[in-house]
Amino acid sequence: MNHTSFETFGISSEILKALTSLRYFNPTAVQESVIPLALKRQDILVESQTGSGKTVAFGIPLCEQAEWEENKPQALILVPTRELALQVKNDIMNIGRLKRIKVTAVFGKSSFKTQKSELKQKSHIVVGTPGRILEHLKEGTLVVDKISSLVLDEADEMLNMGFIEQVEDIIDYLPKERQTMLFSATMSSEINRLASFYMSPDRASVKMESSIENTPKILHSYINVEEAAKEKILLDLLTIENPDACIIFCNTKDVVDGVVRHLDKADLPIDKLHGGMDQDDRLDVMNEFRSGKLRYLVATDVAARGIDIDNVTHVVNYDVPFEKESYTHRTGRTGRAGKTGLALTMVSENDRTRWQEIREYAFDDNHEITEVFAPNDRVVTRAKAAFEKKIKTRIAPKIARNKELNKYITKVYFNGGKKKKLRAVDFVGTLTSIRDISAEDIGIITIQENVTYVEIMNGKGPYVISEMQHRKVKGKALKVSKARK
Repeated sequence: MNHTSFETFGISSEILKALTSLRYFNPTAVQESVIPLALKRQDILVESQTGSGKTVAFGIPLCEQAEWEENKPQALILVPTRELALQVKNDIMNIGRLKRIKVTAVFGKSSFKTQKSELKQKSHIVVGTPGRILEHLKEGTLVVDKISSLVLDEADEMLNMGFIEQVEDIIDYLPKERQTMLFSATMSSEINRLASFYMSPDRASVKMESSIENTPKILHSYINVEEAAKEKILLDLLTIENPDACIIFCNTKDVVDGVVRHLDKADLPIDKLHGGMDQDDRLDVMNEFRSGKLRYLVATDVAARGIDIDNVTHVVNYDVPFEKESYTHRTGRTGRAGKTGLALTMVSENDRTRWQEIREYAFDDNHEITEVFAPNDRVVTRAKAAFEKKIKTRIAPKIARNKELNKYITKVYFNGGKKKKLRAVDFVGTLTSIRDISAEDIGIITIQENVTYVEIMNGKGPYVISEMQHRKVKGKALKVSKARK
């Protein structure tokens, strides 16, 4: 069991205070191994499974090393999916919030123009998907001459999704003198080749061996089914299991849509997530599932990355995944934060060969997998009352990890931005002219075309809003209020 505290790493008081507010009290095994090496700016190759706390492992050193005064990006993080980009952005901004670290996320199927505008402002750390990062590099909208750290997160998934050539093109744009950290759940020969080409020969290697402490507690099972009976058996199994929070994985968006239609008839609190959806809709669904408004989420593999939720009790593979690595990533959504989870795979006749390959890949003598059988109607009927009661019961909202951290931070809205030629320095100058307000009380400033958002720290937000009712910014009278979001 790990007894180290974050204080032993010698990190700044602002980050320590943020970690405590975020309920991170002791480092996980991977954090204990990686953070001291990363703080020394060593190149590190890390093999560690999903859910082990990798984001905090590289997020703390990046926030510690970031210089607030520098406007250009100092660290670049590459991730395989949009969801993961947003998750990493939020996690790192929370860690660096009291140091006023600004993180910008860029990814495809989202406005390039908006991202270009955001990258023009102060951004200490940029996180994004390879395709969109490369677009910004080619257009000259992402400046990288101050990048001193590169993180390749979920490198095996970037390899599986065919991003490796883009990753290599991106690396060619970066300064040669830099720290590189590569994180992967598995280490293939291709990933080792990438490491040997782009990382220091004396890089550190960290492999998190499975142990009782760092192995997710997941009960694995499978059920043989006829393809035509899958939807009925799925609902029967859910009725008996009666999960608190469940992700159902399908291989295609058409299957996702079909499963949602079927389960909708039973009035389940359910929604879907797949690559064909609008980005805002995907974000809304993720937020509703994360907050507990939804108990069931039907998704393609796009959701296996970027869902960092401690309370998923069940994962169901409605389809056996095409890629054997996907099995690990899907089932890794449950059994987190020391809780026990259940993973069930539905295997039809056409899936037999793929399922056997996955079993040989994912299981050894130390891992058990149990065959289960379709429940009879009498058992399902007996379980239905409790199932329907839970569906109708209002779900207690989950406490956001950053709630305590945000308690003393107020996001303030100003109805003026770039079109009025306003800059961050204009807001800082006006706000620090208020009695008892210093630069340390001003957090992240986000200037858009017509509006600006300023985070006011240390519980001084209401006071600043009151004082700004009669003050001007760069000679302009602006409406000032607490931001709605």
